[in-house]
Amino acid sequence: MSDTRLHGTTILCVRHRGGVAIAGDGQVSLGQTVIKAGARKVRRLHDGKVLCGVAGATADAMTLLVRFEAKLEEHRGGLERAAVELSRDWRTDRALRRLEAFLIVADRDAAFLLSGAGDVIAPDDGLLATGSGGPFALAAARALCAHSGLDAAAIAREALRIAASICVYTNDQLVVEAL
Repeated sequence: MSDTRLHGTTILCVRHRGGVAIAGDGQVSLGQTVIKAGARKVRRLHDGKVLCGVAGATADAMTLLVRFEAKLEEHRGGLERAAVELSRDWRTDRALRRLEAFLIVADRDAAFLLSGAGDVIAPDDGLLATGSGGPFALAAARALCAHSGLDAAAIAREALRIAASICVYTNDQLVVEAL
């Protein structure tokens, strides 16, 4: 996937000190033009017990979000099973295979990055990020986890603020959801 497909989004998941948070910025870009500043890319699913952040082409990301929510309901909130089943479908279904997006999903027990290549990636250190500002947010979150007394939500918020100060495709209109 080329970098241009990731422009306009930063999604970060932080599992730290018994909590989990997913944060996303609000910027939507078309090329070098900001077309929306307050998009909501982070949602609560399954009666608020699961968090999901989406990155990529808007229609593709929303399609995957709807599909993931259906898998989550089908598997009674089983995050890992829903993630694996969506990734399997995503990789094998001809129409889904063309979707250009990423999902980061988390509950109190686990977190995963899902991609169209069939990846279901669990983090080693409790941190996941995607999008154009993802590397900046991830680096900031690692430093904050190691050198601050902040909880998961505060780390996610501050790491995204740092990413927004570096990445022109990330803004400071943040949505943070935490469990």
